Order: sequence, then C-alpha cells, then structure tokens
Amino acid sequence: MKKFSTAALFLALASAATSYAADGEEAKISPRCAFLPSAPDQHTVVRGDTLWDISGKFLQHPWCWPQVWGLNRDQIRNPHWIYPGQVVYLDRATGRLHLGNAVGSASDRAGIPTVKLSPQLRTEGLGQNAVPAIPSNMIEPFLSQPLVVSEGELKTGPRIMATDEGRVILGKNDKAYVRGDLKSGTSFQVFRPGTPLKDPESGKVMGYEAAYLGTVKLEREAKVANEAHVFRVVTVKEEMAVGDRLLPVPPTPILNYMPHPPEKPVDARIMSVYGGVSQAGQNQIVSVNRGSKDGLDLGTVLELYRFGQLVPDRTEDRGFFSVGSWGKAKVKLPDNRYGNLFIFRVFDNISYGLVMQVTDTVQIGDVARSPE
Repeated sequence: MKKFSTAALFLALASAATSYAADGEEAKISPRCAFLPSAPDQHTVVRGDTLWDISGKFLQHPWCWPQVWGLNRDQIRNPHWIYPGQVVYLDRATGRLHLGNAVGSASDRAGIPTVKLSPQLRTEGLGQNAVPAIPSNMIEPFLSQPLVVSEGELKTGPRIMATDEGRVILGKNDKAYVRGDLKSGTSFQVFRPGTPLKDPESGKVMGYEAAYLGTVKLEREAKVANEAHVFRVVTVKEEMAVGDRLLPVPPTPILNYMPHPPEKPVDARIMSVYGGVSQAGQNQIVSVNRGSKDGLDLGTVLELYRFGQLVPDRTEDRGFFSVGSWGKAKVKLPDNRYGNLFIFRVFDNISYGLVMQVTDTVQIGDVARSPE
C-alpha cells in the first residue's frame, strides 16, 4: 500500500475545490475533506457496502464523499451508481476517486458499464442492486411513519371509535369502525399519541412522537353524518384499540441521500432517543430540536458534541488556607466531539437522524452542530 504524501493531499484538496455546483459556480469545499494517510489504492465493492462505508476507507470524514467524487447535489439526488463487483480507485496524481469494473468481474459480464465519475456525471434511474448511501434498512421503517404529530392532528384526525363484536384489540383482517373526516383517503396508518418532545433549551413541547401501530384500508365509507366508516386492518406492528388515530399513508420515500453540511450554521440539541431510552449508540435514531425552518434538509450531516464540564482549577493559588476545591475558580472544559448524525427525516421544527460513527453514547441534551 502506498503512503499518501503531502503533495498528493494538496492535489486532492485543490482538485476537490474545483468541483462545480449546479448553477456553474465554483463550490466551496471544506478543508476537512482530506484523504486518510493510510487510504488504500482501491476498494472492491461488495454487497452490504454503503457509500458512507466505502468513503470512510479513503476519507477522514466520510460525509465529504460527494465533494471528493466531484459531484454536486443535483447530480446525485438518487446516487444509485455504484454496484457490487465494481472497483473504487484512488487516483493519487489528481487526488480523485474513480469508479470502474474489475477485469472479467461478474459486474462486467452483467453489462454494468465502466464509469469515470466527474462533474458532468448523469444519473440514470434507480438500480435495485446499487449500493445505498447509508444503511437504508436502519431508517426505512421511519420514512413512511408519522413519527411527529401536532396537537391539532391529535384532536382532529380520524379515530377508531368501535371494534367488531366489541373486541378489545384489533388484529390483521379485523374490522375497525372509524369516525372523522377522511378527506377522500382510503389507506391510512394507525398511531397512538406517544411521549411529548420537549425542547431541552426552552422546555416547550414541540410535538408528540407517535407510536406506529400498523395500517388499515377503507372498505365502506359512511353514507350519512352520524354513521361510522368501515375499515379493515391490513398490517399490524402493535396492538390497535379504540381511541387510536389515523393518518393518510404518505408517498413512497426516496431511500438515498447525498450527505452535506447545512447551508447555514446549525446548533441543535438531542431531544429524544427513539424507543424511549435515555442513550443511543451507532445506527440508532434520535430527534433534534431543529428542522426545515432552521436550514436542515434530507442528508444534512451534523457533528455530535458533549458539553464540556465546569471544573475547579485546583492549580490556582488562593492563599495559604485554601483547602480542596472550595473557592476555586470554575473553568469550562472544551466540548468533546464524538461522532456524526445523518439527518433523514425533517419536519418544521424537529428532525430525525441516524447516529453514525460514535466513540461515546449519545445522550439527551447533547449538542448536534454544523461541521467545523
């Protein structure tokens, strides 16, 4: 394995800095998007890889991969262009990553073309076997569920008001009788209001995390105002009962994102860990108290920090009779960066992220801010 020289690093940054945005203007590239000193010459893509994992073999910060490939946000909204069997090459002369096929590989025989990634790359649809940006199986269940509902939705949404034969709980294929305005919808998700999400800074309730229960489908719409709609339970994740609420099934989500820092500085706090626990580890879901109104969008990457503690300066001399830490000046230790957060679902004031590459546990109240 060749060692990555200072000259090659300079070329990498210079080359990355010449990638262009969609409007043709030169993009500003973070100086942190550097290659690892131990970066390999190449990596053969295997099933189960993600773009984040592959980039982590070459880059100090995996979220920088779009910039080092020389791609912009519009070019890879759905970046399904890397397949198992292809080879990622590090061109040390230009400081770029390039993509090709191993000679005689299965992908070559399958007709996957050799592609040299450059600013003029075009994406041509979605490949079923393509490598995802992040572990999509971790976030897919959260993409089509409400997660956050407002107090208004809790009060006005359609609700299960009775069950067939007075059943206490509903299972698959059971009937449910529903009251409320369906707004011409026929397929709904069923949820139960969960824990209120409180802003760690203000203490204000910003929304309610909904517990997803399953799906129901309309069989017979009410004919008169005081009649109930008839629904059939299609899928069940948790038990449904009288009082549970309905929301329309949202459109099928896009399962791939381009990682990028926020366009403006963001300083958020961890509000909750999904599942009602107090700490999270890698590949777990957390919510933050910032959303689209604050500049977050799909694929935003934030860095995770723990607040530095206030500790007494025991080395400070305050006189002969000074004992222990009493009376000592309090000094704040620097905030400790310990990982990354990949934002995959955004509401107005709340967002959900997947915890990536942490060296410590994520705790409620921790900071999630723009990469420096």
